[in-house]
Amino acid sequence: MKIRKNDAVMVIAGNARGKTGKVLKVYPEKQRIIVEGVNIMKRHTKPSQKNPQGGIVQREAPIHASNVMLLDPKENRPTRVGTKVVKDDTTGKKRRLRVAKITGETF
Repeated sequence: MKIRKNDAVMVIAGNARGKTGKVLKVYPEKQRIIVEGVNIMKRHTKPSQKNPQGGIVQREAPIHASNVMLLDPKENRPTRVGTKVVKDDTTGKKRRLRVAKITGETF
């Protein structure tokens, strides 16, 4: 999965199409992510120690990763993502970087 926590993404499909937000959590085994302010659901909760009043709590629900695109850091537009292998000079190890297809900017 090419999307990671704290990435800026734009929703490209579904009821929240066009909304942007920051990725709060990633579930790679289910291919789902939670985006800040997107796909808000209401949860009816019983009174508890944490929430003594109870009531209706709003929170973000996960959406499928295929319904979002990463935002290009340079132009702030949705972009496809590729990878580039770069050799680290200090350690000699190879690293894989994510690259925006529009501008070639690395993430």
